[in-house]
Amino acid sequence: MRFIETHRYRPFELVASCSVDVDIEPPPGVTYGGLQLADASPEAPFAAVELRLSPDASGVVRAGLAAASDGDFLLATYDPRAGRVTIDQRTGGRTRTAAISSSVPRGATGFAFVLCENQAAALLDAGDGWQPMATARRNIAVFADYRNCVALSRLHYAYGVDGGAGDQPVSAVTAVRAGLFGRVGVRDPHVVQLADGSPYIRDGKLYLTLTCAGLGFFQQAHWGVFTLDLTDLSRLEQVGHIFSSRDGNVLGDHAGQIVIDDETAIVAMSSWGDFAPGEIHVRCTTTNRELLSGVSVLDTKPLRLPTKFGAWDPALTRIDERWYVGFVASPSQTDRFDFHPALAVGPPGGSYEEDLALVGADDALHQCEGPILARLPDGVVASDVEAATSESGTSEPGTSGPGTSGSSWRLVASDADASEYPVYDLQMLRVGTLQAPYGTNIPHPQVVTVPGSDGPRHLLITFDGTAYGESVLGYGTHGELVICQAQPS
Repeated sequence: MRFIETHRYRPFELVASCSVDVDIEPPPGVTYGGLQLADASPEAPFAAVELRLSPDASGVVRAGLAAASDGDFLLATYDPRAGRVTIDQRTGGRTRTAAISSSVPRGATGFAFVLCENQAAALLDAGDGWQPMATARRNIAVFADYRNCVALSRLHYAYGVDGGAGDQPVSAVTAVRAGLFGRVGVRDPHVVQLADGSPYIRDGKLYLTLTCAGLGFFQQAHWGVFTLDLTDLSRLEQVGHIFSSRDGNVLGDHAGQIVIDDETAIVAMSSWGDFAPGEIHVRCTTTNRELLSGVSVLDTKPLRLPTKFGAWDPALTRIDERWYVGFVASPSQTDRFDFHPALAVGPPGGSYEEDLALVGADDALHQCEGPILARLPDGVVASDVEAATSESGTSEPGTSGPGTSGSSWRLVASDADASEYPVYDLQMLRVGTLQAPYGTNIPHPQVVTVPGSDGPRHLLITFDGTAYGESVLGYGTHGELVICQAQPS
């Protein structure tokens, strides 16, 4: 069998439909400094305000976040007559312009503000969808840290219209929608699973987590919970957000996994939310399965992995009463990152974080990440070598026992240098290559078996490196969802 691409699309929402706080035409509010302030405040520094505009609007339009107490704000402004967009910040009684764009289309019917971490962006919809016009982070973060829980709690969603001196503007705002930011793409798919590796499926929908690409680099992304309709693989729906609380800040850690173990949810993710070279690591916690919907802000702790290097992309599964943990080990995150797949295992009967010992690592690879522990059906791996037996002569872990016929537990990763998915057994010996198309960037190979009308279906859920607005926003906005299905060669 070989995986064949069947679906490709870009999940895109500025305001996530699962977390809308303001949706009225137009909203009432408290007037302050020419702004209308909503009662609602964002729960995390990942927020968006969308304005729909009348085609003949002539007034200067503003959208963003503002405090009712002292006049502090972070706002995007659109002047349709001048064809100009700015991002302005007010702190401590002083207003500064953080970014400006003087070459924007006139007559836009949509204007939006987005905050991802400490990076703000202004977008216009002039008939061809949302397009970024201006963005700023450094000029904003130096004066205020919106990750801080106290600073964030003071801010409300805000909008306003101003015609300027001696000018009566045409009523511009026809509708306002605000809430937590959704995504401009997705990546790092990881199926929500039970401890034994079975996928978590409810009402015909597969639950999975995805990194929600933000309007910037790693820190501007965050983690979302989604459902994929197994009767229509083009229907992906975000149902939740997961953020991390650390050092008084709310962060967008992402690229991880959720494992449902009875009534407990084991959560592990990568510390990209406050990324700095040399400090990236895996964090974890346990909570309940309620985090599969709504907004969760979790207190986490480092997961003690058997490596002296940086680490990310955790993958956890309990196999033969032992927890196996796949991860990426990275000797360097400067210039060209250096990273490779690794596998750890815990003691029989132990917990997922107890006394993990290194099974092995493929340090001959230098651009390989996204490890996934999956039970692969026979026939989807092009064999390089035969899987070895242990020194004691016993069979390979994960290939015996009930329900294992025709499949074996494997660790699958993604090697950008070779443009292929290497496959390892549970002794971290390479056994072959996944027979699947390899796209751009470093697509993670989430293989999962789900029920179908004619029997089990084997899916590969991954992504590619197609960027959104890269000329304005830079690297980090990539992620079209790609779904493949295994078919006879």
